[in-house]
Amino acid sequence: MVLFWRLRRNLLRRRADLFQAWLGLGLFLAALATTPAAMFWAGDTAHRHYARLAQQQAAARQHTPAVLLEDARGHPEPGSAEERRTRYPTEVGFTDPGGTARTATTDVRPGLPKGSTVHVWAGPDGKLTGPPLDAGQVRSRAMGWAVLGALAVQGAAAAAYGVAARVLERRNLAAWDAAWTETAPRWTTSP
Repeated sequence: MVLFWRLRRNLLRRRADLFQAWLGLGLFLAALATTPAAMFWAGDTAHRHYARLAQQQAAARQHTPAVLLEDARGHPEPGSAEERRTRYPTEVGFTDPGGTARTATTDVRPGLPKGSTVHVWAGPDGKLTGPPLDAGQVRSRAMGWAVLGALAVQGAAAAAYGVAARVLERRNLAAWDAAWTETAPRWTTSP
C-alpha cells in the first residue's frame, strides 16, 4: 500500500520517492513474471539430474540376500505399531556383486533369529548402501528445487529493492545535509 501511496500527487513528493515507487512496482512485476520460469528451470534441471542419478544407482547397486549372523534384538513392545516401524542394527553375511563373501551391519526387523534371510543393497565396492532413488524421491527433490528457484527470484527482487532503497535514502540524506548547510547560516533564533 505504501508503494502506491508514493505514486499519488503531492507537493512534497521528491523525484527519488517516485523513482523508488516505480522501481518497487517494476521489481514486483518482474519477479511475478519470472518466478514460473525459474521454478520450471530449477525443477526440470533437478529432475533430469536425479533421474540420471537414480539410473546410475540402479545399474550399480545390487539387491542381494543376506543371512543374519546373530539374533536381532527383540522389541520391548511386541506386536505394537512401533515394533513394525523399528529396525535394529544386526550383523549379516552376504555376497557382494563381485562374488566375494562379506559381513556388515544392517538394520533389520526386531526379533529375527540367527540364520534368517533379509534383502540388502550392495554397491559395486561391496559395501552396503541404500536402495536407488525411486520415482517419488526424484519428483520430491525436483519439487524442492523448484520451490527454491521461486524463493531465489523473490529474494533477489527483495534484495535489489532493499539496496536501491538504501542508496536512495543515503542520497536523500546527503541532499538534506547540503540543503541544511546552505540554510543553517540564515536561520536565526534571535534578532
